[in-house]
Amino acid sequence: MSQASRSFQPTSIRQQGPRHLEIEWADGVKSLYEIRALRLACGCAECVDEWTGEGRLDPDQVAADVHPVSIESVGRYAISITWSDGHSTGIYPYDRLRELQSSSS
Repeated sequence: MSQASRSFQPTSIRQQGPRHLEIEWADGVKSLYEIRALRLACGCAECVDEWTGEGRLDPDQVAADVHPVSIESVGRYAISITWSDGHSTGIYPYDRLRELQSSSS
């Protein structure tokens, strides 16, 4: 594993209050994400059209209090989140989470 890949590994993931998720990365960066924004950023085929890239998820159908029920590692490259609305097919690659950090903080 390259040094760059190791820096994109989370060292901790924890909920910060009712509406935020914090990820601390191996390179010392801490990212704070608004939980509902993460749910809306799901890139799975159920939420985003595979061919056009157009969003299929209606933001009005995602409750303001949506939250993670469980978070699991997917290999060394991503996390999978099971959401309180029953959605569980999305994978959040670490590099994508790092991209999202500036828009969610």
